[in-house]
Amino acid sequence: MRHIVNALLMRERAVLLALRAPHRHAYPDRWSFPGGHVEANETLDEALIRELREEIGITPTQYLALKTIPDPNAPAADPVTYHMYAVMAWDGGEPTMTGDEHTALGWFAPNEAASLAGLALEEYRSLLHGLTGA
Repeated sequence: MRHIVNALLMRERAVLLALRAPHRHAYPDRWSFPGGHVEANETLDEALIRELREEIGITPTQYLALKTIPDPNAPAADPVTYHMYAVMAWDGGEPTMTGDEHTALGWFAPNEAASLAGLALEEYRSLLHGLTGA
């Protein structure tokens, strides 16, 4: 089973989404959250910190595990689980794209994000709707 960490960066009643680059194997040109694969012998927290440094140049300092989402499109022989985290504080300033994994970053109100046609997973919609009161 593959494990992936994803970060919902929260700021002023907005959440950060990242548009996956067209060359990405999984969910190209879809809105998702910064994050990535958990490496061997790495904890979920370690993966979250490493991935956010690599992808958007920040280090999370206050975060909370929200839920796990099994990827409904992954083959049964190679299941994928997404570990979703709310990130409320970080060091490193404004998140910026530091590699070629994404083509855009955007801050969205949770309801606005939930209504985007190009979300990577439908399961993100209920997660985003749950942030409305946050």
